[in-house]
Amino acid sequence: MKIKQLVKVLAIGMLMASCSTPQVGYFQNVKNGENQQILDARVVRLQPGDKLSILVSSKNPELAYLFNLPVVGHYSSSTSGRGLSTSTIANYTVDESGNIDFPILGKMHLAGMTRSEVSEYVKNTLIERDQLRDPQVTVDFLDMYFSVMGEVKTPGRFIIDHDRISILDALSRAGDLTIYGLRDNVLVMRLEGDHQKAYRVDLTDVNSLYSSPVFYLQQNDIVYVQPNDKKARESTALGNSFMTPGLWLSAASLLMSIIVLIVK
Repeated sequence: MKIKQLVKVLAIGMLMASCSTPQVGYFQNVKNGENQQILDARVVRLQPGDKLSILVSSKNPELAYLFNLPVVGHYSSSTSGRGLSTSTIANYTVDESGNIDFPILGKMHLAGMTRSEVSEYVKNTLIERDQLRDPQVTVDFLDMYFSVMGEVKTPGRFIIDHDRISILDALSRAGDLTIYGLRDNVLVMRLEGDHQKAYRVDLTDVNSLYSSPVFYLQQNDIVYVQPNDKKARESTALGNSFMTPGLWLSAASLLMSIIVLIVK
């Protein structure tokens, strides 16, 4: 009789283990009204190889024109097979030394600057050198991206169109994590100099999340959401077969029948 009861307990235990649910909630330790400090509230800054557009305007458009790169034409393919001529403002590329070659002003060191800092720097330089009295400088970053891979609904490469892009913004752009994505172990790969550095982010812990150096992303960051064990087991033919409740119940029933036969 004790053997039968033991087998029943084992069967119930295996059933409960097989029915366990993955951790899918975010911010699990957040409290109502609690303030969270973001320790590294950085904005996107220029790096060598980045592209940007700088447009100078003034009440005197003839003078302002001298400080803008020319509008150029180029051809793009179309479904009809004929090239379509379009126009665009040429852009600057930050060289390996962190400089650009600006019309008339010459070399300007921009690496490490934000959009607003570049705008103020160019504006102040024009005024200080008595080139323009009332310059208005508009700066836009071009061709800056981050990538999201792994267990998200729409993985891909996404453009950076704001001065700040958080990891939450990035995951939202990718359609959020699937039910199989690990919330407590999201990987961010960041190129720092000539080294690729890895950071781990726990989306379930607000203290860890907001204090992470990769809460705000930089250009070329790669966000990878690792699959949970259930998803990983699906890569094999019978990976999840041994985790189904029916299989464990059948095994427990068979074991109990064998033990009963032996006891008799």
